[in-house]
Amino acid sequence: MFVDSARIFVKSGRGGAGAISFRREKYVPKGGPDGGDGGRGGNVYIVARHTLRTLLSFKYKRRFEAENGTPGMGSLKSGPGGKDCFIYVPIGTQIFVDGKKEPLADLVEHKQKFLIAKGGKGGRGNARFKSATNQAPRRADTGEPCEEMWLNLELKLLADVGLVGMPNAGKSTLLAALTRATPKIASYPFTTLSPNLGVVEGERHRSFVIADIPGLIEGAHSGSGLGDEFLKHVERTRVLLHLVDLSDESAAPLERLKMIENELFLFNEKLLEKPRIILGTKTDISTDAEKEKELKEFCLDRGDSYIRISAAAHKGLAPLLKMVWSYFRDDQ
Repeated sequence: MFVDSARIFVKSGRGGAGAISFRREKYVPKGGPDGGDGGRGGNVYIVARHTLRTLLSFKYKRRFEAENGTPGMGSLKSGPGGKDCFIYVPIGTQIFVDGKKEPLADLVEHKQKFLIAKGGKGGRGNARFKSATNQAPRRADTGEPCEEMWLNLELKLLADVGLVGMPNAGKSTLLAALTRATPKIASYPFTTLSPNLGVVEGERHRSFVIADIPGLIEGAHSGSGLGDEFLKHVERTRVLLHLVDLSDESAAPLERLKMIENELFLFNEKLLEKPRIILGTKTDISTDAEKEKELKEFCLDRGDSYIRISAAAHKGLAPLLKMVWSYFRDDQ
């Protein structure tokens, strides 16, 4: 199951209290103060791992607490610090304080670590308060309190190329044709119910990652068809491939193109600032050349690239890959 959001509770450890203690040794009837400091409370860290793909584990465990520091002891012995707590998440996870819109952190690299809740400092023992005027202090600090909060975790996939389009436009078929990914493919809408990733291998060990998100419908930006949950997964991409089914007779291809682009704009207008390639799909079974011509001319008039493909028949994929690779020349 693919889960891309979670709500969790985190709590750091309290600092241990300082000790009030005095030396009690033979032949030392008035031993001085020897109370040790309390141990620090444990911290809570969130760490990104490339081996994780989903936030599913947080459906079963939502509370994460570090250990409290141990109180100080006599003989100037400090209490041990509490153990830190580490929470592991997929790369691409954003961390929000519950109720806030701006993320505290965006973990985009393997082993990237963020301190989310700091443990309290240990309290000072009474040995710390000895002075010339106070040889036997009966004072010690309590440990500092912990930090606790509810967090929202949001996973945004890290991919170079995003596939968008209406349901049954051929996105999963294209992903399977270009990569080793094995998404579910069928001839009915909403076959894809969660995002899929695939890697396109090139020469000289080059590669790029493609993200296939479920089909979009009108109103996707506001949640129709769960579109608002899926569109966030193409926000990080560098290039968009917009697939338009040429065999679908329910509406003109140009109308479907404009509808999806409007949803992208309403969700995040910066999505339409990304380089995009318009793909006329299912050319092996399409019949209305006039409507395709209208779509192609519209794209070329505004400066977009247009390519005819049939992923099922592996037609048009070579020029498509050549064009996509051109956007990654700076990576060579």
